[in-house]
Amino acid sequence: VLQSCCIFHSEDECIKASVATCDACIKSGPGCVWCQDLNFTKRGELEAVRCDTKSEILKRGCPVSMIIDPDSTLHKIRDKPLSVGKTPVQIQPQEIRLELRPGQPYTFDFTFKRADGYPVDLYYLMDLSYSMNDDLKNVKNLGIGLLNSLKRITGYARIGFGSFVDKTLLPFTDTNEEKLQKPCPREETECEPAFGYKHVLSLTDDGKNFEEMVSQQRISGNLDTPEGSLDAIMQAVTCVNKIGWGNSTRLLVLATDAGFHMAGDGKLAGILEPNQEACQLDDKNMYIKSNLWDYPSVGQIARKLEEQNIQPIFAVTETVADELSKLIPKSEVGVLSNDSSNVVNLIVEAYNKLSSNIIVTHDNLPEDIAVTYKDCGGQKEHSDKGTCNNVNIGKEVTFSVTVKALKCIDEKTFNIGPLGFNEKLTVRVKTRCECECDNELNDKHKHCNKQGSVVCGTCSCNSGFLGQRCECSLGQKDEAALKAQCRKDNSTECEGRGDCECGVCKCHLTEAGNSYYGPHCECDDEHCEKYQNKLCGGNGDCKCGECKCKDGFEGAACHCKKSKDGCITTSGSECHGRGKCMCNQCICERGYKGPKCGSCPSCSLPCQKFGSCIECLGFGSGPFQKNCTGSCVNISHTIEEKLPKSDCRVKDHEGCWMSFTMTEQDGFDKYNVKILKTRECPEGPNVAAIVGGSLAGVALIGLLILLLIKALIYVKDLKEWKRFEKEQQRRKWGENPLFQKATTTVANPTFTGDS
Repeated sequence: VLQSCCIFHSEDECIKASVATCDACIKSGPGCVWCQDLNFTKRGELEAVRCDTKSEILKRGCPVSMIIDPDSTLHKIRDKPLSVGKTPVQIQPQEIRLELRPGQPYTFDFTFKRADGYPVDLYYLMDLSYSMNDDLKNVKNLGIGLLNSLKRITGYARIGFGSFVDKTLLPFTDTNEEKLQKPCPREETECEPAFGYKHVLSLTDDGKNFEEMVSQQRISGNLDTPEGSLDAIMQAVTCVNKIGWGNSTRLLVLATDAGFHMAGDGKLAGILEPNQEACQLDDKNMYIKSNLWDYPSVGQIARKLEEQNIQPIFAVTETVADELSKLIPKSEVGVLSNDSSNVVNLIVEAYNKLSSNIIVTHDNLPEDIAVTYKDCGGQKEHSDKGTCNNVNIGKEVTFSVTVKALKCIDEKTFNIGPLGFNEKLTVRVKTRCECECDNELNDKHKHCNKQGSVVCGTCSCNSGFLGQRCECSLGQKDEAALKAQCRKDNSTECEGRGDCECGVCKCHLTEAGNSYYGPHCECDDEHCEKYQNKLCGGNGDCKCGECKCKDGFEGAACHCKKSKDGCITTSGSECHGRGKCMCNQCICERGYKGPKCGSCPSCSLPCQKFGSCIECLGFGSGPFQKNCTGSCVNISHTIEEKLPKSDCRVKDHEGCWMSFTMTEQDGFDKYNVKILKTRECPEGPNVAAIVGGSLAGVALIGLLILLLIKALIYVKDLKEWKRFEKEQQRRKWGENPLFQKATTTVANPTFTGDS
């Protein structure tokens, strides 16, 4: 259905502005109308009085027939049948044209009804890493069963197949040539060489063909646990023609038992180029940029899925189910069994959940258009989407959609529709920013001094003439030059308080009946400050917005008598020379406080700033020594033998420390300084003391070392002596039982026993 609708008026609002034409009026506020009655304004009145809300214009006496109100123009709603072929229509309307005034919203109903028999395209994307070996055996036999299950729900379904592993680079895959050709364990006889993503079968309604193509697939492998799932999804989504996505409910089933690499992981393999979100399949349907582009981010995947109205179903193991469920909107997660035996039931359940939860949103929204939605129950309002849950087949739900143009625009188009469905409502929006008046096509109208025609109640002057009634002849000057004479500092013409006639401002009357005055009508005598509800306190005259006080009074509102008694200090100065005396009070400057500007809590003594002056005044040296008096006129100084206290301590150019005190005088940056006569200068090094100390230190260290060695030797000898004494005490000196005394027998040859 093609629906065209009138401009919708939401609120009676008109932003007051100085406008001179009907077009400018209706642009200035969503509730503004224009009176085109020739006699509505008097000569000298601003044309802006023609522009206001309808109620105000009527109060001022403008006839209803003379009011230009774009909201009153009606457009009939008309139906137009659309050619939709065999695909049932699920949304109404299919196209709507809106003509809006800037700032005025228009609300319409968007209806969705789930059709019975709406076609389904399902692309099965499978992880072929070695851990999915058992799963592949079951998937080879699910083609006909999966098709039959989907056809029981939708009536017409197609399925396709693709597979993936990971990038063939370290550290994702072993790059040894033998391992690249056979990344599976040695005992595995059938193994596919390592690859990133491969499109195997385009969408088809032939279940046997699906089983035949899938049966030819072999398991492969990689090194790390995460897989290149996001690479594969991006190619399956962007390669629309290769996959064969049709005008249907599009489902993408991702079957894997592991997590996935994300954007940035490619840096581990030296891949720095981000994913370009483009189809890159070669003649063999292999992903040729796998090792050149980084993995896509989850945000990129979510955006591309939404653009192509593809709803993902993640058939994953329980370990990664929670990880995926919160990342991508309008998706479902099912827990895959260890061998994928439950995949058909899982897909059917996920499809039922996805198709029963309806999310309506927009795409390609122009910058100057705002859209809001209310949920199907009309309870909640959102700026980006409308939601409705548990929508069964045949149930009709209605969303409230509000469109508002923020400013004047040419016709712009955007789409509104449910996520996951190809059907879209095309919304064409343009704005009404021009008036349609009953103009009198007469360039010599009496109202315009016969030098122009009437357009929406005002004069449109012929070339060479201008003015409210075309009363001014340009002569040798052009219109821009004459109008420029009526502008002060390129501001509004005659400050918005008069009409520019032939380069001269003709001022209007004020609210009190007096006249504005001045070359540009910039002055009046009614808007000055008041005191006790009296203009200029009753003690002065208002002249051009400022109070001119009578003798003896002063202040912005002439509210106080002139006196300086409260501003004079003990030294006789006024406010210590740091402020002005107004209304018998000191108005201090530069952060000074107190009743007479006597102190500055946030100020500190400028010791370092006047360091060079102190050096030249006190010691005759430094950068100012040649012109000390001229450079330091704000300082009066004395030289002191002693200082009870020192406010400042500053180094001179010789590195000596100067001590002095600073006492502030009246005025700014004026000080009385007392300088300590002597400076503290650093002394040079004592070479003799250093050399003598060094030699003495070396001798002392040597002596200590000798004493230490002697002490160690003494301790060692003492231990040996004590051990010897213990051995002596344990010794026993008894007689050996085996010992026999020596016996000596001497025979006397002269003596015998016979005699």
